[in-house]
This record gives sequence, C-alpha cells and structure tokens, in this order.
Amino acid sequence: MDGIRYAVFTDKSIRLLGKNQYTSNVESGSTRTEIKHWVELFFGVKVIAMNSHRLRGRLEEWDPLWDRQCITDV
Repeated sequence: MDGIRYAVFTDKSIRLLGKNQYTSNVESGSTRTEIKHWVELFFGVKVIAMNSHRLRGRLEEWDPLWDRQCITDV
C-alpha cells in the first residue's frame, strides 16, 4: 500500500464509517485510478465510488502539489 499514508479520524469520518465510507490521506501525485486500485488490493473490496480533493497547507508552507484526501465507498 504505497500510496495511502494514513486513515483520517474526525467526527465526520467516524460518522461515514457507519455507511461503509472510509477517509484517508494519500500521496500528493496520486490519481483516482491509482487510489481505487490500492484500496481494492489492500482491503479486498470493490470500490463503488470515490471522492477526492486536494487539501491546502499553511500559506507559509505552500506546496503546489497539496496533500490529497479521499473518501471511498465500498
């Protein structure tokens, strides 16, 4: 699981666990197809849908390739 960094645990992400939706941070340059492939291989599930977006860092530490966060429905 090279591209998935760690799971995200916030109030919203814990609520989504009840709907079989998982939130995690992944590598900056990852594509949706790569993320889907990693999740399917590691967890052995079929990904139905996936949302992803880039998170902005602090302005003084701005990086053109922001961290990417994804929510996966399985």
